[in-house]
Amino acid sequence: MVDLALLTGLTTSTITMAVPLLLAALGELVAERAGILNIGLEGLMLVGAFAALAGAFFSGSTTLGVVIALASGALLGCGFAFFVVARNANQVVAGTALNLFAVGLTGVAYRAAFGITGAALTVAGTPSISVPYLDRLPVLGPSFFRQTALGYVAFLSVPFVSVTLMRTLPGLKLRMVGENPRAAETQGVNVGLVRTLALALCGTFAAAGGAYLALGYAKTFVEEMSAGRGFIALAIVIVGRRSAWGIALASLLFGLATALQFHFQALGLPVPYQFFLVLPYVLTLLVLAGYIGRVHTPAALGQPYTRS
Repeated sequence: MVDLALLTGLTTSTITMAVPLLLAALGELVAERAGILNIGLEGLMLVGAFAALAGAFFSGSTTLGVVIALASGALLGCGFAFFVVARNANQVVAGTALNLFAVGLTGVAYRAAFGITGAALTVAGTPSISVPYLDRLPVLGPSFFRQTALGYVAFLSVPFVSVTLMRTLPGLKLRMVGENPRAAETQGVNVGLVRTLALALCGTFAAAGGAYLALGYAKTFVEEMSAGRGFIALAIVIVGRRSAWGIALASLLFGLATALQFHFQALGLPVPYQFFLVLPYVLTLLVLAGYIGRVHTPAALGQPYTRS
């Protein structure tokens, strides 16, 4: 017989682990549809996490902390756009530099503000919001309908991003830029502006994922706490076939892989705990090995563009 308490706990952990991945992956989806490969998601999540926690700690408002995180993500996204859109820098190199910059910036800021231990860096976190009646459903109720505001935003963003990309004029322009920027320019589309806005939105989504990690999950900040989630989000975009709905399903899959490591460790199985820790990353490698080359990639992805 299935233990409902165990199943509910696993489902809740899966959703909690999936939310930051989903937010970052949706941001990457927007960027890639515009023709920009942003491997700086890890850094954007890290900065978002620190900005959210520090903002909430010093202001006493988790809402303000989230706003600061979103603003920092948008700002870094625009900074990234300056190099890869305005200056046509190599996108992989620029993304790597963004990751390194974020690690250094948050590490220095963390120690400057809170000392080496950072023992005081703890906040109450964002409260959960229950949906009446739905939160009483078995298994799914506590996991889906007792979420923080950012959790609800993550899942509501899936249909919003899907409809915007596929059913609206701005979405059509963005996809034109990702497929053939030269043709888009002949139709009057400002390629540089579209790509810059896409990267600003990408930064906002990724920073929201970091804010969820800091305020909705850990209630604190630890150096390099993004722990590879930005790179997993890149894999999720591929596994989800660059579709918002596919990305949502892939995020749940990776969230489950992450949640399982905690539950397997709690069961006290006679297996080294390091085996469970690598589960999400092994899954990332396996799905990338199976999917790369079989998923449609925007024709202009990763290619610099100079306005004629």
